[in-house]
Amino acid sequence: MRSRRSCGGSATGPTSPPDFQEAVEAGEVRSFMDAPSFELWLQCVFLPNARAAARSDHLPIHSQVGLMAMRQYDYHSHVPEAQGLLKLLQDFDELIEGESS
Repeated sequence: MRSRRSCGGSATGPTSPPDFQEAVEAGEVRSFMDAPSFELWLQCVFLPNARAAARSDHLPIHSQVGLMAMRQYDYHSHVPEAQGLLKLLQDFDELIEGESS
């Protein structure tokens, strides 16, 4: 069972609000809009689901997480710290969309 103090983080890593963690565990978080932040949604919802999908070989048909990240980080501006993450999430989208073609 995952610790309630963080979503996959270490004892010194980022923690999630207990109410949000409970909502994730109860399946009440449907999209990143239900999370306190996009980053917390990535950490607590997207990454665990992506790992589980890869392990079970049940990948989604479509993915727009890269587009969501671009919107989150305002694609009209340049946020240097976010560029690596944006690239990885766009690569994920391309991988998924390529698989469904």
